[in-house]
Amino acid sequence: MTMPYETNNIADSAVQHEDIDHCRILQLGDPNLARVVRLRLLSDPGFPFWDISYCYGQAKDGALVRVDLGTSQLRKQNIKGQLIDLCKAAGVYAKGLNLLNDNIISKLS
Repeated sequence: MTMPYETNNIADSAVQHEDIDHCRILQLGDPNLARVVRLRLLSDPGFPFWDISYCYGQAKDGALVRVDLGTSQLRKQNIKGQLIDLCKAAGVYAKGLNLLNDNIISKLS
């Protein structure tokens, strides 16, 4: 049996679940979204997609909120290219939102 493998465990993150206002959700293209602070991806070995478990961001007022990326899955190939495409479609810049930062992306498979 293969043990699950995880990158960037939330226990090691500056942002914890209890810090998030789970009642407030910003869309990826919302002008109030300052940056993405955590993106959690889950999958099974051999499955070609990552499920988006959650995405957290920081609003311009400083509040930590949930972020709706507009999709629930990403292909395992070219994740960053897909994130860039999602941002382009929303009219924002992935790099400017910190979405391409490897340190905020957590993967569990």
